[in-house]
Formats: sequence, C-alpha cells, structure tokens
Amino acid sequence: MIRTPENENRIVVGITQGDINSISYEIIIKTCLDTRITELFTPIVYGLSKAASYHRKTLNIPDFSFNIIRHADQANAKRPNLVNLHDHEVKIDLGTSTVLAGEMSIQALDAAVEDLKKGHIDVLVTAPVNKNNVAQFLKVPFSGHTEYLAAKLESVDPLMLMVFNKLRIGVVTGHIPLAQVTPKISTDLIVSKLQKLEASLKRDFAISKPRIAVLGVNPHAGDGGLLGNEEQTVITPAIEKVYTKGMLAFGPFPADGFFASDNYREFDAVLAMYHDQGLIPFKTLSAGEGVNFTAGLPFVRTSPAHGTAYDIAGKDIASPDSLRAAIYLACDIFNNRRMWDELNRNPLPIAQFEKES
Repeated sequence: MIRTPENENRIVVGITQGDINSISYEIIIKTCLDTRITELFTPIVYGLSKAASYHRKTLNIPDFSFNIIRHADQANAKRPNLVNLHDHEVKIDLGTSTVLAGEMSIQALDAAVEDLKKGHIDVLVTAPVNKNNVAQFLKVPFSGHTEYLAAKLESVDPLMLMVFNKLRIGVVTGHIPLAQVTPKISTDLIVSKLQKLEASLKRDFAISKPRIAVLGVNPHAGDGGLLGNEEQTVITPAIEKVYTKGMLAFGPFPADGFFASDNYREFDAVLAMYHDQGLIPFKTLSAGEGVNFTAGLPFVRTSPAHGTAYDIAGKDIASPDSLRAAIYLACDIFNNRRMWDELNRNPLPIAQFEKES
C-alpha cells in the first residue's frame, strides 16, 4: 500500500494463506467479511486468487471478493487485498495433506516475510499450516512457524507466547519430543526465556512491572526431590538469579494445582517448561479464541492458536474468532511497541543539550 497523508498511520496487516486444503481460507474470508476490519487496518492476504475463489464458492459466499494485486504497494487501503502468488491451476484436496499444499504454504510465508522486511506490511499474521507437508516440500525438518521465522529473521531463540486476554503463557522448550525436555532445560536457558518474556510484557503489552510465575517440570514440582530434582538444581537457581536483578519472577509452582486454583490470575504471565504443560491449560481456558505470538522477533507475528482442522475443511463450521483475535493482538502490539519506542527514545543527547543550554 502506498502511504499517503490520509493513511500513513493505518496498520497494514499481512496474512498468509496457510494450508490451501484446510480451514485457512474459510477463517480468512469470514474475518474479512466483517466490514469493520477495513475501518481499522488494511488486510493483505498472501496466497492464490484461484484457491480463494474455490473456497468462496465451496462456502457459498457470493457477496465477497478480494482486491487482487501483484504487489503489496498496489493494495487498496479500504478493501481486503490478496497478493496473487501465481495464476497457475492448483489442485485443492479438502481435508488432505499434500506436498503441493506445503509448497504453497511456504511460498506465501516467504513472500510475506520479504514484504515485512521491506516495510510494505507492518505485522504478520500466519494462518495454520501442516508441518509434515511443509517438511516434505522443503526436504528438511520443519518444526513450525516460530523456528522458521526465527531463522528467516535472524533471531536467536524467540519465545512462543500464547495469549488470551490477560492470560499469557510462554514455554521454555517448544516443538521438541518430551524425552528431550529435561536434557534441554538449563538455568541459562530459563534465564534467557524469562528475560525475553519480561521484555515483551513491557514493550509489547505495556506492563511496567510484570509479575511472572514459573512452573516446575516434574509432578508436584518435584515434591522436594522425591519426583525429580530439576526444580532444585535448575529452575530455582534461574528464578533466584533474575529476582536478584529486580525481576518479579516466582516459583517453581506445580502446574496442575497452579491452574486448578486460579493462581494464574495473580500474574501477568506464566513460563511453562514444555509445550503441552503450557498449551493444554491455555487451550482449555481460551475456548477457541487464543493467539500464538512470537516474542523476541524484530517484527510482530501472531497466529490463531489452532491447526489446519482438516476434518471440518469446507464445511462452513470453522470459527474465525482466533484469527480475528490474532489480527487485533498484532495491531495492539504494534501500537504498544511504537509507544514504547517513542517514550524510551532519547530525543536529544546530553552533550548536545548542554551545548545548547
């Protein structure tokens, strides 16, 4: 979108198409059907016009169309736009994982990332992909958007942060097998994740002095060493290290009792040790409206907190709530970062100030 005095402050949201055989286009189209969307920001979908048309017809939505463009700078500020990656015919197999779908997922993601780097879009929202078919296309392991974007944007060890209203759950270890969790976690790694989490809470969520709860890794947080000693040898030293430097980090808490007793409401964020420890309670509590945010990247990236949902693809029953929440959160974080950076910018070096005085 070409910036003009009239739209220079509008946020441009890049949305990747995700898996073309999944519910991705359904939730994207349903989100863009809400006319209030274009009053707040400009959406630009990276995908295929023919795939979008196929899904629109399958869902029987006659009164909707994207503004089809070749480049982001051609976007209409007041319409849902679609950067058409190519005009070739594509075979869509609803509810099926195909290598072609993996290829189209990566093409859309790479195109959006390039425009993000160039400043053509302000934030990135990624629709769900299938890790297996992406890996088949790339011919290398694909752990997910978080790790892929970290490599693309040259970011070291970003933090996956799940967000639903005031519930925010980060994880120390992400998409790795459970057997690798305890060998992976270390005091230094936990300290690093806590530092990233605190920094994000301040800059991205405008929380001046965040309180962070840290979970144990063993049942009952090790029960005094009876069920494992990682809490004593690894996790507690990490908490003590950051606490002595002024961070309000507490724990380690037993995960089951922590969520069952509503203790999570007393904190601004929770740091879990591994994926399912954090995401099972999160997805239970967020009721289909959660958002996956990647903290620690130079740009804002969010996604709906659900997968491809092949089993309901094309059935017109997928909810756009999580995608809509992901877009709104991306815009909120973008504005918070802009405000934080403005407040923390030194407008006049001290030496210059003294000279002019």
